[in-house]
Amino acid sequence: MVAPQSLFDKLWQGRRVASLPGGSDLLHIDRVMLHERTGGVALAALASRGLKPRRPRQAFATFDHIVDTFPGRGDQTLMPTGQAFITTTRREARAAGIQLIDLPDPRQGIVHVISPELGIVLPGATLVCPDSHTCTQGAFGALAWGIGSSEAEHALATGALRVRRPPSMRVSFSGRLPKGSTAKDMALALIARHGAGGGQRCAIEFAGEAVRALGIEARQTLCNLAVEFSAWGACIAPDDTVFGALHGKAFAPQGAAWEAALPHWRRLASDADASFDHELSLDVSRLAPQLSWGTSPGHGGDIDAAVPAPRDDSERAALDYMGIEPGRPLLGLPIQAAFIGSCTNARLSDLRAAAALLRGRRIAPGVRALCVPGSGSVKRAAEAEGLHEVFQAAGFEWREAGCSLCFHAGGERFEAQWRVASTTNRNFEGRQGPGVRTHLASPITVAASALAGCLADPRPLLP
Repeated sequence: MVAPQSLFDKLWQGRRVASLPGGSDLLHIDRVMLHERTGGVALAALASRGLKPRRPRQAFATFDHIVDTFPGRGDQTLMPTGQAFITTTRREARAAGIQLIDLPDPRQGIVHVISPELGIVLPGATLVCPDSHTCTQGAFGALAWGIGSSEAEHALATGALRVRRPPSMRVSFSGRLPKGSTAKDMALALIARHGAGGGQRCAIEFAGEAVRALGIEARQTLCNLAVEFSAWGACIAPDDTVFGALHGKAFAPQGAAWEAALPHWRRLASDADASFDHELSLDVSRLAPQLSWGTSPGHGGDIDAAVPAPRDDSERAALDYMGIEPGRPLLGLPIQAAFIGSCTNARLSDLRAAAALLRGRRIAPGVRALCVPGSGSVKRAAEAEGLHEVFQAAGFEWREAGCSLCFHAGGERFEAQWRVASTTNRNFEGRQGPGVRTHLASPITVAASALAGCLADPRPLLP
């Protein structure tokens, strides 16, 4: 009799080629994604050894991290060495024969956004990328995780990777999300409650009625933030929501192949009696919008709560950096900037939600606000709905697709000491520029804060 298996068990077993000495397994790698910050380096290193990608049509490169997002952009960036990253990646990708999604390509965008849009990620597949937020794509029932550049070389050259199997964890969300709370708030609440190390380098399965109720883009937001919980990766069992999102996509199976894949994909769910190394649960029925107060995604809590007293030296340092006093609420703290974008919250549903609050309103004087779509496809779809006009009329800058001010690798940054409401995934010191103070929140919370000119609760503005 076969023992009950979790979704992670099934994903791992389905791609395990061999068990290796020392407790590692050799896994078959279905897709390799690259971006210009690390991809060109990996491809050039591979070529210097006289090696080529084993399956070039299963490898993809795009431009997102370092590229400018200003209208009319080209290869030049605000970072002096940025152009070299772009041209190197373009040259090496063409020489290697892998699939290149270049800057003029209408499909260009953040790697974790465009992969699902194109059907590159699929249920049951293994997908790796030299980027920590690759776990985003586990929302499709895939085994997706971030790797280093040297591992990317190996995956490209051999189509396989040696990986030590991580422990497993199921995180169950029960209840129904109240108005004003989102998948971003679910993730931030989980991290605040259990700490930024709470994921214990586990392969996490997100489950429960609240997860099943999420749309596919919200599921990606939830999985995206698993790495901020110190997870090895994250996944959600695929269902009709996933299949509907992938059907007809360019790199997804077509016709008879699609019909043949569906029965297999439907079996990718944890068995009723499956066991996990760790289990956590969270009831979201009374979940308030979340807001971070420190320099870790774990430094956060309910938007209307007082900032807690520091428990250790690191939290004291975080409060000093953020210019915040414990015991006082975050609400009402003046902000100088608002940012809506990143691989966490730059999809069409995110922009729709923010635009619904901004429509007919204007951001506060003195606030600089940006909206950076996650991909060219998102940008075009938003413009077809007139969302860009809503953002611009409200006072937001409307940009081209890219990572932008999620972090300042491309050279653009906010000013030192500025307080920023941001939909990004990290609020580390200097993440959005030296001395910048970043507060993580959902798109509607960021929009409400931009309108108020201070950290603000979005719920009073909701219909």
